[in-house]
Amino acid sequence: MALVIERFTSLKTSKVLPPKLLDEAITVSRTSIPGPDVVTKLEKNSGLGEVLAAGFRALNTNPMATEDDLRVSMESAGRVVAHRLERYLPALATIASAAPLLGLLGTVIGMIEIFGSQSPANGAVGSGNPAQLAHGISIALYNTAFGLIIAIPALIFWRYFRSRVDEYLLNLELAGERFARHLDTLRR
Repeated sequence: MALVIERFTSLKTSKVLPPKLLDEAITVSRTSIPGPDVVTKLEKNSGLGEVLAAGFRALNTNPMATEDDLRVSMESAGRVVAHRLERYLPALATIASAAPLLGLLGTVIGMIEIFGSQSPANGAVGSGNPAQLAHGISIALYNTAFGLIIAIPALIFWRYFRSRVDEYLLNLELAGERFARHLDTLRR
């Protein structure tokens, strides 16, 4: 649950890809490249802000930077942002994969114990208690159910967050391409 809540709060659109940030950055930089204080503020704004700030920093550091240099700088920042967006997704996938197996393991161990306790006492045939057997089987099956209760929501949330991150990464890449072209025109 903690991973799901953390991902919901970290993957808000306002924290990753604010809708008007790219247009604002392009508008602000039409006449000149903003100073370091504005770039630092942009970088702290969001994931997209980090990528855009990397482009500004590359141009501030080297005004004659090629378009490839700008792209490399922005791609490096984008990889850092991508890593942060994908944080905890492998853990969620592992939980979704392992929970049913752990439930099944509990079921198998429970079944082994149940059938072991139903062995004939002192060699007498038919000395097992059918009610005890049925009760033991139901308890063993609870293990499987609990594993599935954990796995199914974990899988659903993992798929949801995975698709959300993929969409963010695509939009970050497209915004970075557009911004790199804009910065290249400023450089000329």
